[in-house]
Amino acid sequence: MHAFDVLGDPVRRRILELLTDGELAAGEVSAVIREEFGISQPAVSQHLRVLRDNGFATVRAEGTKRLYAVDPAPLREIDVWLDRYRRFWSHSLDALGTELARGRRERRMREQTGPAPDDPIDHQEQETPP
Repeated sequence: MHAFDVLGDPVRRRILELLTDGELAAGEVSAVIREEFGISQPAVSQHLRVLRDNGFATVRAEGTKRLYAVDPAPLREIDVWLDRYRRFWSHSLDALGTELARGRRERRMREQTGPAPDDPIDHQEQETPP
């Protein structure tokens, strides 16, 4: 199974999100996924198996528990594969970062100098209700 086939499923992506904070018991994963997606425990187990069989998750036994964790190796492989496509969005993300910084700077300037007389946002806030 190709990595994008594995990660194309929203349940498996959510399981990986849960596992990014550290190991979780299969029962803990199952409880969250069953609640969020309304699927059965055996269905959750199948998703865990797909993640494990395709190298995205590891499992270890601790007594009667099965503890799952993210295996970062296949995610690194995806990152390497995506590298050739980053140029398509990195410029847009850089521009977004510039606009966010400009907005923060303008907000700081307004806070330091007070509202401009023609600033409609600040005038709305100053209006008193009838």
